[in-house]
Amino acid sequence: MTSPSAPHDGGPDPDLSVIMRERRQLINVAYRLLGSLAEAEDVVQEAYARWYAMSPQQREGIESPGGWLTTVTSRLCLDLLGSARARRERYVGEWIPEPLPNGTQWVGGRSGGAPVDPADRVTLDESVNMAFLVVLESMTPAERVAFVLHDVFRYSFAEVAEIVGRTPAACRQLASSARRRIRAAQPAVAPAAAARRADVVKSFKQAWEARDIDALVGLLAPDATATGDGGGVVPAALRPVEGAEQVARFFAERATAVPDVVIRECTVNGQPGLVAQLDGVAVSVLAFDFAGDRVQRIWAVLNPEKLRPWTKLRPWTAG
Repeated sequence: MTSPSAPHDGGPDPDLSVIMRERRQLINVAYRLLGSLAEAEDVVQEAYARWYAMSPQQREGIESPGGWLTTVTSRLCLDLLGSARARRERYVGEWIPEPLPNGTQWVGGRSGGAPVDPADRVTLDESVNMAFLVVLESMTPAERVAFVLHDVFRYSFAEVAEIVGRTPAACRQLASSARRRIRAAQPAVAPAAAARRADVVKSFKQAWEARDIDALVGLLAPDATATGDGGGVVPAALRPVEGAEQVARFFAERATAVPDVVIRECTVNGQPGLVAQLDGVAVSVLAFDFAGDRVQRIWAVLNPEKLRPWTKLRPWTAG
């Protein structure tokens, strides 16, 4: 995506470097609010377009350009979340947030060619793991915005209220409700258990490649689920597959159906995951959630529109 340029008479824009330093923060906010890097980029581009649509005098009158851009970006996200609910109801199959590789793997831009500007990278922390983003999808737009801005980015409720268009007390309630959803869906994980997750994913990869149903069942929680997202563009199960044996058989059968696929360990939204590649092109990215030492949920993103950051990965991709 090209950087915005100011409509003035020739020389470099004196405030361009200051304004563009906000870009990474804006991308980070928008991705967490929308669960889509493509939509986040579009929203941030629109926020910059609105900034440069103002006269120089209007821009000079804004005390905090970064605060202004964050407010505009968040409001655009809030509007988009409302329409996104309707779009996702019409989506073919299950909608899963867009998965992201880590910074060292992420070498293909949105177009799949140019290197990614560091300002376009999303900081991968616990607030972007797939389980967290999936819970955010269950919230109302106002809950999501209030929670992300306050709990993740530490904006005051007074600042959130200005963005959401509600009172600070109402925003406090929205964030509290969202927080309860997060706690119910994501119990605390002991550091030792978290450290073993990469080993579990590695064992899953090996069992999947071997089409070893018994080994796969042993790695899955009894009530494990697997959800695919093909977006109607590529084949994918339209509903989640439920139960350890059913999930194990599903993956074993898929391995047989596409024998030339290469499965690699990688990092997906900051957590251990897998990427399936065919002729060097990512065709599926798998994110995992756990119950103790077993896989509880698998999210498999196959929609190529959501795999653009994965189109060019280093050949040594490995966590």
